[in-house]
Amino acid sequence: MSGTTTAAVRRRCRETGAGANRWVVLVVLCVSLLLVAVDATVLHVAVPAVTEDLRPGAISLLWIVDVYPLVCASLLILFGTLGDRIGRRRVLLCGYALFGVASAMAAFAQSAEMLILARALLGVGGAMIMPATLSILRQVFPDRRERALAIGVWSAVAAVGAAVGPLLGGFLLEHFWWGSVFLVNIPLMLVSLPVGRLLLPESRGAHDGPWDVTGALMAAAGLFGVVFGVKRLGGGAEVASPVTLLPLVAGAALLFFFVRRQGRRSHPLVDLRMFRRPAFATSVGCIVLAMLALVGLELIAAQYLQLVLGLSPLATGLRLLPLTVAAMAAGLGGARMLRRFGPRRMVCAGFCLTAVAVLALTGMGGTDDEALLLSAFVLLGFGLETTLFAAYESMLSECPADRAGGAAAIGETSYQLGAGIGIALLGSVMNAAYAPGLKSVPGVSAHDSGAASHSLGEAYDIAGRLGGAAGAALRHAARDAFVHGLHVTLLVSAGLLLLGAVMALRLPRIMQCGESGEESAEALLPAPREAEKPTVSV
Repeated sequence: MSGTTTAAVRRRCRETGAGANRWVVLVVLCVSLLLVAVDATVLHVAVPAVTEDLRPGAISLLWIVDVYPLVCASLLILFGTLGDRIGRRRVLLCGYALFGVASAMAAFAQSAEMLILARALLGVGGAMIMPATLSILRQVFPDRRERALAIGVWSAVAAVGAAVGPLLGGFLLEHFWWGSVFLVNIPLMLVSLPVGRLLLPESRGAHDGPWDVTGALMAAAGLFGVVFGVKRLGGGAEVASPVTLLPLVAGAALLFFFVRRQGRRSHPLVDLRMFRRPAFATSVGCIVLAMLALVGLELIAAQYLQLVLGLSPLATGLRLLPLTVAAMAAGLGGARMLRRFGPRRMVCAGFCLTAVAVLALTGMGGTDDEALLLSAFVLLGFGLETTLFAAYESMLSECPADRAGGAAAIGETSYQLGAGIGIALLGSVMNAAYAPGLKSVPGVSAHDSGAASHSLGEAYDIAGRLGGAAGAALRHAARDAFVHGLHVTLLVSAGLLLLGAVMALRLPRIMQCGESGEESAEALLPAPREAEKPTVSV
């Protein structure tokens, strides 16, 4: 790095208020992210206790589980762009406060409706926190080398949070009531609010025209409909069902008109010209494909470990733990790999490594192979985190600093959509490959065979009710059909991962260091007038 560039980077650090405190800022942001990531999965193990206490109906229980990620995904663009306008720290601190209040409501909820409302408010708080952490990180680390290291730590914390959620929930349920899984958020938020107020720098983008309220609401409603429909498909709902099809079509239509509206406005909510940059558009696509593979595979792997191998939920979580440890290692070492290999080779290698892991998992059968599972999960975690790290870093580096909130919201929305589509797509492939194996089981009626074809768990229940030779035959056939469906799903997933590797060829070959390449990114946007330049204050 030249002396001139180094001086410019130091000057930018002083302007952003980062200075020597930027690593403390990173710690505060990572604590925020950890809480949001943990809360996304901590309730999963508490569902039986919630069901026993509150007695929710089937639909209410579904909303209790799904309303948090549904609301969070829908509002990411709204709050990401609002932070660019009124201040990212302000939005983040409001998210802290709302998250704490909603956690208290959820912990002491006396009815299913109250818990659903509290979980929805948690989703609003999460949507305020998630894009703000990335956009503030973008601001306080103007040097791309340091920002790459910060993003690596940030992504490693996200991986830890997703894995710690079920383990923390299980520990709390063994010693306290189910509300304790929410109560742990409150003291951390009480600490984060004053610390964030003192340490986090305030920053906002250029004030170039009015904030597009109509566009923000269109994006929120459109994403809500699409994510809701995708989650319904992932849960096994029929495509032709009005409850699934109408929200999906309406959401897609709203997003279509949102994109048209943004293209026509002189001061758009989300500057779609960022997608003209191949690196930005490719990074977003890679995030979708990586999450599509990760979430679908984790869901199916958990079912395989519990229903085929007969492991307990705790043992299943421990088997999946190497995946998280490998992801942490990839995140922490990502900055060095990015400097050495560049975004293109890093994302391509990550996708290819993940594809190798997925193909290795096709060796899974009806018996436990610990060595195979361990090695495959380590490769899977390392490969996917390598891909996600490099994609996020390229996406943030390609966007102008004053649009960081909108870009971060796009990245997080892609993350959520990829997860939802992964469950729906790979779940559908799994069901299509699993069901034919149960059409003609000796001694089992067509009605029972049809019911057993819905899922392996349901097949086991029917087999237990039938008993005898027919029950044993159904159980054996269902297990074999599930393993066959798993192999087909893994092959489809490997194909998608290789498609991602080909897509990554559009990324830059080398990492451009210096002031994060902002000059090239901002060249696509109109130059702000002197009074409209991004303002930053501590």
